[in-house]
Amino acid sequence: MSILLLALGLVMIIEGLAYALAPSLVERMLEILRSLPEAAVRQIGWLVVVSGAILVWLAFHLGV
Repeated sequence: MSILLLALGLVMIIEGLAYALAPSLVERMLEILRSLPEAAVRQIGWLVVVSGAILVWLAFHLGV
């Protein structure tokens, strides 16, 4: 459970930093996402999920 809370906290920090440091960049990225077809956005989402799972797997195997 503590690892889940750690992961959630790190995600919140990174997301918060993006909005705090570069809100106009976030706005432009959202506009680009709106212009993409739904299938492309779904593929990007799955790519991020798989990449995150690989990073978690790697972290566990490195002993974090």
